[in-house]
Amino acid sequence: AAVKGFWTTCPSFSTFYFLFAIFVVSTIFHCHQRLALVPAPWAYSAHVVLAPRHLPREGLFTINSKGRLGNQMGEYATLYALAKMNGRPAFIPVQMHSTLAPIFRITLPVLHSATASRIPWQNYHLNNWMEEKYRHIPGRYVRLTGYPCSWTFYHHLRHEILQEFTLHDHVREEAQKFLRGLQAKWAGQATFVGVHVRRGDYVHVMPRVWKGVLADRGYLQRALDWFRARCRLPVFVVTSDDMAWCRDSINNSVGDVVFAGNGLQGSPAKDFALLTQCNHTIITVGTFGVWAAYLAGGDTVYLAKFTLPNSPFNMVFRPQAVFLPEWVGIAA
Repeated sequence: AAVKGFWTTCPSFSTFYFLFAIFVVSTIFHCHQRLALVPAPWAYSAHVVLAPRHLPREGLFTINSKGRLGNQMGEYATLYALAKMNGRPAFIPVQMHSTLAPIFRITLPVLHSATASRIPWQNYHLNNWMEEKYRHIPGRYVRLTGYPCSWTFYHHLRHEILQEFTLHDHVREEAQKFLRGLQAKWAGQATFVGVHVRRGDYVHVMPRVWKGVLADRGYLQRALDWFRARCRLPVFVVTSDDMAWCRDSINNSVGDVVFAGNGLQGSPAKDFALLTQCNHTIITVGTFGVWAAYLAGGDTVYLAKFTLPNSPFNMVFRPQAVFLPEWVGIAA
């Protein structure tokens, strides 16, 4: 009788399968919705050259894809400018597209790795500053090499470079939403100053290899005070790869400092977007901060004289070629 009662109250197999089907469809739908929020590099349109026969007959320029976000932005902008200067089409490597396309609306076509491996490249090394000879680079298939990140290559095309590095709407909106929340706290009167403090591997590399120093408490205090003397209500939005050090080292007794960065080098879009949406910028060392300041516009304070006169860094780095003339340097 008990068994008979069980079967009379238990749902039929058809009902069970119907409910199971609903569960599976619902799970797939929600997974799809969640995955749709994750930006995949190839979700962003790009012209991709797959076969050598599709290459331009006049040849082309490409560039090595080295370093993290700031380095690759410098490489992209330099390729863009020098290819145009030399009258050649420019193509970027797949790796560069994967780094930049999820963040920016870049337009240069992509050279597929299989195609790139079959091209007889002529490597052409670049210093980190523009030279007259770069206006007439010889060769048909030229691969630019080095770590170029100097405004002297591309500043004459500033409007076009800013267009190339326009943030995707969802990236920009996340940063704007955060800043709107801060504006509400300061009754809409705040002037935002983005602060980028680069530490990470530089803590060891700078003194040991480059015979230099990083930004310390003194520099950051002077940089913040520079803006406090010029802005009625500055609010400093701090990002860094070492937020713990920043919280311990930046004086927030005035209450105008917001420690906002997530410090994740593997996913830099959030911090970078936040800096570019600020009115002004304070930077320390590294190309990440340089590019954030370049895109943000406004006033920029940078760390100056951070290496010894005999530093090997001076052989590859010219401050006047990296920092715009109107930017303000404060010595380390």
